[in-house]
Amino acid sequence: MSHHFSISRHLFLRWVNFRPGIGLLSRSLARGDKRITPTSALTISLGGLAAANILLSTLIYGYVLIAIGPGPQTDALFASVTVPRLVLAVIGGSLTHVLVPVLAVQPPEDVSKNGWSLFLLIGFVFAALEIGLHLLAPFWVSAVVPGFSEETRLLTVELARIHLAAMVLTGLCSVLATFYQATKRFVRVELISLLSASLSFAFLFWALSRYGVKAAAWAALLRTGLQVLFLLPGLGRYCRPDWRSPAVAEVWRRFKPLLFGTTYYKLGPIVDRFLSSMTPTGGLSLLYVGQQILTLANDIIYKSLTVPTLPLLTRHAQAHEWRRFRSVLRGRLLVVGILTGGGYLAFFGLGESLLIWVARYGRVSEGDVHSLWLIVMALVGFLIAGSMGQIASAAFYAKGNTATPTIVGVIGFTLGIAAKVFGFFQFGLVGIAAGTTLYYLLNLVVLLILQKRELGRATGS
Repeated sequence: MSHHFSISRHLFLRWVNFRPGIGLLSRSLARGDKRITPTSALTISLGGLAAANILLSTLIYGYVLIAIGPGPQTDALFASVTVPRLVLAVIGGSLTHVLVPVLAVQPPEDVSKNGWSLFLLIGFVFAALEIGLHLLAPFWVSAVVPGFSEETRLLTVELARIHLAAMVLTGLCSVLATFYQATKRFVRVELISLLSASLSFAFLFWALSRYGVKAAAWAALLRTGLQVLFLLPGLGRYCRPDWRSPAVAEVWRRFKPLLFGTTYYKLGPIVDRFLSSMTPTGGLSLLYVGQQILTLANDIIYKSLTVPTLPLLTRHAQAHEWRRFRSVLRGRLLVVGILTGGGYLAFFGLGESLLIWVARYGRVSEGDVHSLWLIVMALVGFLIAGSMGQIASAAFYAKGNTATPTIVGVIGFTLGIAAKVFGFFQFGLVGIAAGTTLYYLLNLVVLLILQKRELGRATGS
């Protein structure tokens, strides 16, 4: 428990020091500071809340890794989320890009009715998937992590079944979140997510020393359950679902290309877990945490910039205001590039020292810290090109074009698999990370070229 107390004490002191900055922003907004426009105020609010969510999510994963140490238990925990998160990436992630543009242009009286229809429909889909994957867990776990020992494999199966239940709730939460985003209630989603994560971490802090790594899986289930509970009232009074409504048909029309394409190119984590399971014990955990650090950073960009941009680009596309569309797109790409590039340089200079400082309160060696730092450095394209690629893809989704980003992703991922396998045999875990960077860079370049051609034809330039 001494490790747990030290970590919590230091984080509490950081929070106390951070609070005056939040108060200053609130007072500036209350005074109507002219330098803070409504758009920038929304971005600042979302960015701050997303950053708090990301910090807490990073703390949850880092807390488990530091308290237990890289080894079979953490390898099993991080491997157990692979397939549930693949399903969420294919279905839940794709739904965001489809539902927001569709619901954002619905008449107010139809939004709640369509929201209930889609909420129940997606719930049935995820429940059916959960039952099948629960029964087949011993088989797909063995296929994903062939390098695990029998004991670690059995623990992975047990943890995976808990994460599959959380998957259903997360799928429902994704529908609820897109409903809020389509009705421009961005901040409320982040506030509820932050509250749920805080309660989940409190449970983890209490339970980890008592129940071990299984407490982390139950904490994830608790978090998603609380989010659904807190978000559900936002749908309004229950409406009988209308499975044949034009909105549901339009969602399916746009979703089909994403479903069949992303099922393939979202297999990246499975490739990573397959390769890293054959490294020494703890290697899978280090690669996962390195990817998770940057995934969470990407989420800040996504929630604070990409999500508010999608409805705006949709409106410009519907009105055929292509010059404004291009101006918004270029502006957001520039902002994302500066933010992620600056963050990468900061981590390059200070990241290893920060990781060493955190690791001294747990059971992570300096050698593991250096390996983690190298992995994050090699994932530069995952951070910068991945974040910019979200904006570039959103520009296609805003025009109702889900096919182009899917095709680009499929081709890029195929080349990325070859790069990861080659990198693994040459450089181990760092080689996998470098192959990931190549994949995201290639995708971004191709998306920008295709988008430039489309906008050039639309504007006659």
